Amino acid sequence: MQTELSRRLGAEHAIFGFTPFPAVAAALSRAGGFGVLGAVRYGAADELARDLDLLEAHADGRPYGLDVVMPARKVEGASEDEIEAMIPEEHRHYVREILAAYDVPELPESERSGWRITGWMESVARSQLDVAFQHPIGLLASALGPPPPDVVERAHRGGVPVAALAGSPRHARHHQEAGIDIVVAQGYEAGGHTGEIASMVLTPEVVRAVDPLPVLCAGGIGTGEQLAAALALGAQGAWLGSVWLTTTEADLGSRALTRKLLAAGPGDTVRSRALTGKPARLLRTAWTDAWETAEGRPDPLPMPLQGLLVADATSRIQRHEVEPLLGTPVGQIVGSMNSERSVQAVVDDLTRGFDRALARLNALAR
Repeated sequence: MQTELSRRLGAEHAIFGFTPFPAVAAALSRAGGFGVLGAVRYGAADELARDLDLLEAHADGRPYGLDVVMPARKVEGASEDEIEAMIPEEHRHYVREILAAYDVPELPESERSGWRITGWMESVARSQLDVAFQHPIGLLASALGPPPPDVVERAHRGGVPVAALAGSPRHARHHQEAGIDIVVAQGYEAGGHTGEIASMVLTPEVVRAVDPLPVLCAGGIGTGEQLAAALALGAQGAWLGSVWLTTTEADLGSRALTRKLLAAGPGDTVRSRALTGKPARLLRTAWTDAWETAEGRPDPLPMPLQGLLVADATSRIQRHEVEPLLGTPVGQIVGSMNSERSVQAVVDDLTRGFDRALARLNALAR
């Protein structure tokens, strides 16, 4: 299951996997795919360095990459405390009301710092890049469009190709003009930040828009048959994220959340600004309902303010496994994620399904 791009990047299979877990990224690379570690949850550069060291040690010499977030909207010269001061009291009060309605306990004193989405801030992303370029990464991906020109140039000087996610052909052409090497066409059904165009429509349009740049298809892919469809649409591989969340190597930190994902259907997600301030597909919960459908709710704040606003609340919900509020970014493919499997087993299923799809198409062609 190789393409020109997967061969160029040293992967046996054209399966590119985004994940926040270094053990998952390493296992995917070992299985012949291309593991990409998400950096946004790392506030401290030394923590990222530690996990990149772990990834490298367990990837068995196979290629891997890093995904950073460098949003176009930024607050110049502001510290995290100064940015937090921009959050209206009305929003803080609303978060307290939600937590009180579900009797969410405070965090223990030793955990009060909470999960902070500082990775949305460019200053943090740049410190992550300093760490990344000290490791033999085979790909740098940017989740919110192309990184700044100096970052693209720095990657290219080190021989590292740069990928960027796009939700429309217009965005994809902008990426091409910015010197991006690979465009990830991410459809509406994907987990995390998405546009409004479904993968079946988006992928061939992006392929045409940026030809001859290689395109990866993201969104709604969790089987080998769907991967074959992506290649049939002109993509040179698939970018998968959600399917790894219920693998045995993933560390969600909550058995209750794993159970919710395994029980969810394809209609149990919602595109919401509740987590980061930008539209992202999440597991539908009482938390997302509170921000999207409840009467009297305030509008979510722009990035990075919303992420900082909800950081402590997210940590409390996860730490105490408050099931009505407990959720995660995940795509509509969650309906097919109904058992815990190893990363290797997922890759094996993908390759078998791919072979079945090709056999059916070949039979039709004959």
